[in-house]
Amino acid sequence: MFAPRFVMSMFGALAAFAIATYFLTGSLASTAVQTLICAVLIQVGYFLAVLFLVWKEARERRKLSPGKLPADPTNDEKQASKLSLRRLNRPRHFNS
Repeated sequence: MFAPRFVMSMFGALAAFAIATYFLTGSLASTAVQTLICAVLIQVGYFLAVLFLVWKEARERRKLSPGKLPADPTNDEKQASKLSLRRLNRPRHFNS
């Protein structure tokens, strides 16, 4: 899902929805409220779709990578915390 394409498609769908709603109801206020509700529902649907795609990709990556458990989890946690602190202490958080 490419975001600019989605936004343009959403505006097109909302315009068509607003025109149809106005012809059906004849009320500008009702059309505005219903179009706003439609826009929120489209955004919620887009968010859930992206969330699903991220979850699906993470699940596939877990299947492909072997589940290795570290020999000493405390040592790995110490190394990770040292690394992240080192990165955060750099100006503007450059990770090079």
